[in-house]
Amino acid sequence: MNPIQDLQLRIDEAFSEIRFPSAPADLYNPITYTLGLGGKRLRPLLVLASCQMFGGDIADAINPAIGIELFHNFTLLHDDIMDAAPLRRGKETVYKKWNSNVAILAGDTMFALANKYMLRTRPQAISQVIELFNQTAIEVCEGQQYDMDYEKQQHVSIPDYIEMIRLKTAVLLAASLKTGAIIAGAGSADCNYIYNFGIHIGLAFQLKDDLLDVYGVQEKFGKVSGGDIIAGKKTYLYLKALEAAGAQTETFRHLYVTPDADNNQKVMKVKAFFNQLNIENFTRELIDDYYQQAMNDLSSISLSGEAMEEMKDYTAGLMEREN
Repeated sequence: MNPIQDLQLRIDEAFSEIRFPSAPADLYNPITYTLGLGGKRLRPLLVLASCQMFGGDIADAINPAIGIELFHNFTLLHDDIMDAAPLRRGKETVYKKWNSNVAILAGDTMFALANKYMLRTRPQAISQVIELFNQTAIEVCEGQQYDMDYEKQQHVSIPDYIEMIRLKTAVLLAASLKTGAIIAGAGSADCNYIYNFGIHIGLAFQLKDDLLDVYGVQEKFGKVSGGDIIAGKKTYLYLKALEAAGAQTETFRHLYVTPDADNNQKVMKVKAFFNQLNIENFTRELIDDYYQQAMNDLSSISLSGEAMEEMKDYTAGLMEREN
């Protein structure tokens, strides 16, 4: 069995071999720029790792892995416009470097390219892979819409938020894993277990992202520190703080949702509330709970010990990250 690092190299090589047309330059240069920003390329790695775990040939999975990463980056291009985010992975976002129209069109093209790559696999797997991919794309858009809706709603519950991040983030991780399993010819029960594993890891992953937005180091995290606070996003940390604030609830709510001319001061004041209410620990406990659920899903799969340990080690590393 190839170690995870070998699979990562295979993915990097595959992306390095992609060549886009030279014209129109303002369509393809932003795509090249986006893919050149790198990132962890977690989702294509999960496709290959899952395919390998279930005894498949990763050569059959490499193109769908590229397709899922193209789709993921398409969503980021559009998310950055909606969020007015200036940085992505420590660099200017496409809409900031070019403009919003360029970013929208480049994203649309990446979605079309993603579909082309998803079709390049074992003929027997294409139908299931495309059905899963399209359903996942719809759910990711649903999650993004809920995210935007919640920006306008005063009252959002923690279960509402968890469902939103399940759709916006977790389903794509789960689909990556299930795609690899389908290509490998895994049984339906194991495909469902690996999907549920991805959902729980995805929830833990997004909650860790929320935590790092406040408590991570900007140079490591690659985004503006406290960006969610500045934007007034209703993250789990905010919702849990509302739940725990008691008599200070309205004071905290007003501080969080009111724009401040000095963003650094706003972040410092909100973080002080979080610290007072022990929000970091509450968040870490929930992350651990979803992680343990994921490990239970994984233990239900009929895999060899080596395959199981490889996935456990990799996901443990994801949860321990501080950037």
